Amino acid sequence: MWNRKYEAMDREQLEKLQFLRLKQTLERVYQLVPFYRRRFESVGAEPGDIRTTADLAKLPFTVKNDLRDNYPYGLFTVDLNEVVRVHASSGTTGIPTLVGYNRHDLDVWAELMARTLTAAGGNNDSVVHVAYGYGLFTGGLGAHYGAEKIGATVIPISGGQTRRQVRMMHDLGATLLACTPSYALYIAETMDEMGLSPADLKLHSGVFGAEPWSDNMRRVIEEKMKIDAYDIYGLSEVIGPGVSFECNAKDGLHISEDHFIPEIINPQTGEILPDGETGELVITSISKEVLPVVRYRTRDITSLNHEKCACERTHVRMKKVSGRSDDMLIIRGVNVFPSQVESILLDIGETEPYYQLVVDRIGSLDTLEVLVEVSDRMFSDQVRGLESLENRIRTEIDNLLGISAEIKLVEPKSIPRSEGKAIRVIDKRNFS
Repeated sequence: MWNRKYEAMDREQLEKLQFLRLKQTLERVYQLVPFYRRRFESVGAEPGDIRTTADLAKLPFTVKNDLRDNYPYGLFTVDLNEVVRVHASSGTTGIPTLVGYNRHDLDVWAELMARTLTAAGGNNDSVVHVAYGYGLFTGGLGAHYGAEKIGATVIPISGGQTRRQVRMMHDLGATLLACTPSYALYIAETMDEMGLSPADLKLHSGVFGAEPWSDNMRRVIEEKMKIDAYDIYGLSEVIGPGVSFECNAKDGLHISEDHFIPEIINPQTGEILPDGETGELVITSISKEVLPVVRYRTRDITSLNHEKCACERTHVRMKKVSGRSDDMLIIRGVNVFPSQVESILLDIGETEPYYQLVVDRIGSLDTLEVLVEVSDRMFSDQVRGLESLENRIRTEIDNLLGISAEIKLVEPKSIPRSEGKAIRVIDKRNFS
């Protein structure tokens, strides 16, 4: 552990610390952010009404559009001269979600990423190759400052120029890789093209996040790269990467509860769900100063587990994110997440780990086409063998998801590679 005092804190002490920090955060936003004051008053609540962490349920949710509606600085609790950093989302809808940090917030963020990297085997002897994007995206700088905090050597290479990435990893002796899981696969593929095997590198582990990925995807990454692959989780609206991370038990991601209070809700009704039930993750930040969020709806689908972990950390674990409630496809009344299809494909094990779902509507009927890459050997195989594989995939999707799909096996490297988040879904339906 990086910080045993907090990561293994007695549960009773942890809950006292959470409530103290929650009270301070609620007072802060109520006094300093007109948006939150109006929100609290709209339900007849004020900070003094929150007497336990469970009382959070009395307060309204915050959603991404609230950040956009208050762009750029409307949710900040400090004057701009106290802000030392801003990050932002890509703004694909036109207005980005802007987040800010003061010195305290950056220190918290570095602490969280130090915990994350330490759990994945990082230390002051590590050489951390950061292939997350730098800039307004939080991934690159988040991993960077965490690596510096544990005393590691950092290679701040960002994304792109994958052959150069591989060469630098080889020449500089990288031991820990930080990037998206889809980019890790692309790096592995590029290594093979360059005639390099995992034995030619010193990598022993990687921290992969920013997109949902299945345990089967983990198995493929670990096999291709001969490393330990750890899931990490975060989002810019809360702080960036470092909200939660896997330990060596790889049985859920520990949420740093001394900095965040998590809830799981029914995404349709907003009802709070008990441990073990799957729903949408809601997070309240209790240590961030410039832009705290109260009951922020992440849209990520997971569940919580408070059982004791083998690693001795006492913080609650969240299950690997299976998808996002706003990315969930509803096809002929069936809820489908791309990661479910990914898991089926990788479990069959005769395809490459690259796929896309193409959803369309013919008349009033939704259609699903699954494009799946196969190897050079398989693609040049007899037609009968390809037809057999298509039928197997179609049958497994039908059996496990209850939906029929058209399977199309495509030639190697025909599905676009990603240096960031992979594009898994092309939805051609017109809902207007």
